[in-house]
Formats: sequence, C-alpha cells, structure tokens
Amino acid sequence: MRIMFVEPPKKFWFVMGEYLPPPLGILNLAAYLKTHNQDVEIEVVDCQAERIGWRGLEKRIESFKPDVVAPSALATCNFYAGLRTVELAKKMNPDTTTIMGGQHCTALPRESLGAYPEIDIIVMGEGEQTLADVIDALQGKKRLPDVKGISFRSGDEINTTPERPLFSNLDDLPFPGYDFVKKHMKGYHFAMMAGSDTPFALIEASRGCPHDCSFCSQCSFWRRKWRSKSPSRIAEEFAYCYERYGTRFFWLTDDNFGLGPQTRELCDEIASRGFADDIMWFMQARCDDIVKHQDLLPILRKAGMMWILAGVESHSPEVLKSFNKRIDPSSSKEAIRLLKQNDIFAQATLIIGERSDSHETLQGLRAFVNDINPDIVIYMTLTPFPGTKLYDEAQQNGWIEDTNWAHYDMAHAIMPTEHLTRHEVQEELYRCYRGFYGSMKRRMTGVFSSNVIKRRTYRYMARQGVLQALRGMF
Repeated sequence: MRIMFVEPPKKFWFVMGEYLPPPLGILNLAAYLKTHNQDVEIEVVDCQAERIGWRGLEKRIESFKPDVVAPSALATCNFYAGLRTVELAKKMNPDTTTIMGGQHCTALPRESLGAYPEIDIIVMGEGEQTLADVIDALQGKKRLPDVKGISFRSGDEINTTPERPLFSNLDDLPFPGYDFVKKHMKGYHFAMMAGSDTPFALIEASRGCPHDCSFCSQCSFWRRKWRSKSPSRIAEEFAYCYERYGTRFFWLTDDNFGLGPQTRELCDEIASRGFADDIMWFMQARCDDIVKHQDLLPILRKAGMMWILAGVESHSPEVLKSFNKRIDPSSSKEAIRLLKQNDIFAQATLIIGERSDSHETLQGLRAFVNDINPDIVIYMTLTPFPGTKLYDEAQQNGWIEDTNWAHYDMAHAIMPTEHLTRHEVQEELYRCYRGFYGSMKRRMTGVFSSNVIKRRTYRYMARQGVLQALRGMF
C-alpha cells in the first residue's frame, strides 16, 4: 500500500517573516507508521521545501499513485490547504482514500465530513496509533468501525468511534521521520530568528498543557492533560538532528513545556553532550513560571536557550481573568525584566479584541507594552478557534462575523467587541504594531544593538516591512 503525506502549498504567517520549518506533524505520523507496518511504501511531499505549487503536487500524486493521501492541516487557517489537497487526490483517482486530522478537524469532525465529501476519514486527536490502525483496516487486517478515535463516512451516514486513550509514555515514540525529507534538512530555516543559512528543526518535548485558557485550541485537543518526554530522550533528539543533519537552531514547539525540575535536567543533558555552545534554541513560557523559576534562567542560557516567547496577553486583570489565564500584569513585567537581565531575548505576545476592548483600553495596552519594553512583541487578534470555550461562547452569542477559516490566523479580526467594529479591531492591530515598531528610537536601538539576536531581528523586520503588510489587510 502506498501512503503519501503532504505538506501542501500555503502561505506562512507573515508577521514572523520568511521561514521554512520541517513538517513535524506528518513526520511523526510517517515514522510511527513505518515502524509499525512494514507493508507500506511512504512518500512525504513537502511542497514548501521542494518549491512546488498545486500543479507540481498534482504531478507528484500522478507519479506516486498513492492509495492513501494524508495532508498536514494542523491549524484552522491551514484547513483549506489540506482540503484542496484531498480534492486534488480525488480528482486524479476517486478510489484514493483521503485522511485528515489536526486541531480543526478534531474539533469539527462531523461538520467537516458532512460539508466536504472529498474527506473519507478524520483522525481525531493524537494520531500515530490511530492512523496505523486505519491503515491496517484499509489492508483488511481489522474493521474500520473497530478503530478508536476516528470519524468516517459509511454510505450516507457519518460514524464516530470511541475516544482513543493517550500514549502513556511519549519516549516510546520513534524520532520524527526526518529521513523522509533528509535532502531538505539543511535548508529548513527561520530567517528572522537565526538567519536563512542556519539549519532549523522543531523539537516536541511534551504534549498538552495543564492550564485551561479560554482561547487555546490545544486544551481540548490534548484533553487538558500534560505529558512530557524524559529529558534524556529530548536531548537525544537534539543530538540526532545536530549530528546527522547539522541542525544548529531548535524550536521547542510545546505550548507549555514548563519550567521546573525537568527543565534543569534537560539543560544538564544538553550540556553533557558537548554541543551547548554550538546551538541556539527557543521556547515558550508562562510569565508566572518565569518568575517562579527564575533560578533556572542562567542555566537555560548556558545550555544554549537564547530566546523565550512569554505569554503576556494583556495589561488588564479583568481581561486576563476572562481568558482564564491566571497571571497578573505585575508578573508579566517582572518576567520580561528577568529575561533581559539574564541575556535571554524577550518576546512578548499580546491579544487584542476581547469583548471589553475599546480604543481607550488598547491605548492602555500599548502604554503597558512600552513600559515593560520587551525586545520584540507580537500582537494577535482574539480568534475563536473551533474546540475552544471562546468558540462555543462566540457562536452562542452571535459574535462571529467572519467564517472564512483561512482568516483564522490571529492577524485577521474575526469578531467585533462591545465598543469596536471588526474593522476597528483590525485598525487597532495596525496601531499596536505601529506604536511599538514605529518608534524610531526603538528601531535604531534594535538595528544597532550589541545583542546579535536583537540586531539580526530588527534588521530583518525592517527589510520585511511588517507594518506595510499589516496596512495592506484593510
């Protein structure tokens, strides 16, 4: 049986600049499937790395003649790219079995199957074992209705099977199938963060999050549970990419790996392998964790961790409470100070468009950001992703005005607030970016900073023209 995994042609989030990450999700699936089923032939097509568009993908499908096509469609904004991939596969061979998964389809399985007949099967949630079982069923080794964790069409009916238990030990998973894209591994990069000539890889150290922020689609996808690989297993993956593919920049993609004993152990493991001085890595962290575990910051920095994205979200305690964020603005300010004190590049994320937001509250948000003064900032619009508490509330109250899934990228305003129209929310997003990056003093300080990361980032952003791109969205 021939299985084709596809990273479809798509546009990346322009706010973060030009970057080319390895398609980690489908590489995880491909590696697990190959380990558990020797009777399959697997091909991974990364349209970004191969620089092919839809016509080029059509030729690849025609050449490989897959029995199964499974596109990457993790996030809601990429759903249509995955859908177009399965439509193309069906157009070329109606007998091809098409499989989709990811956060969006997991949240809306019956809706997706009902609206789009080109999708045959949806894998819900953690996909490795489920997909392997689906392939077994397609090969006649078991019945499809006996596979846990799927929705599928049977005639005119849509069937959903019981939920599959999560893996109890993530260390049992194989390394992602980097060899399926090995010819591209040295070309994966993140230009703004590490330059276009520094090989870049993603590391998944854990899955899920113990918190329950109202806007986060990860909560329901991972069933509000957090599981981590062991520090030695994570460090082994660092070493594998470093030694085999020459990777020098790593993004710990976890929504919340957390800061605690496992972080200290990971740093020790990386240091013991002797390449900490030759790599740079980046992670996300909660502001309260940064403050609580500030003793870990110099240890992280010594292990090559040079960049943290801190979830600040808002200056307003009331807004933070509405997000169920469970932090306060003072911890955000202290977190940014501690990162800079420890020579860790401080990136802050902020969210605009909460129901109480007005021109005045967002002016206060901009003043707060100028006060805490992170090295860079990413503003995002509050987006009601399917599967979140926010989505359910917004649907119930009729707040959603834009149902184009491609716009669910946190750069398009999807809802108005009590005081602002959707267009005004979009305008405020531009004002937020202009308020921070439009400062000539900040730009000059960044461009000529003695910190190599800050200097590279500001020079890159100046060339990209992020403000002009945002203005063009109106």
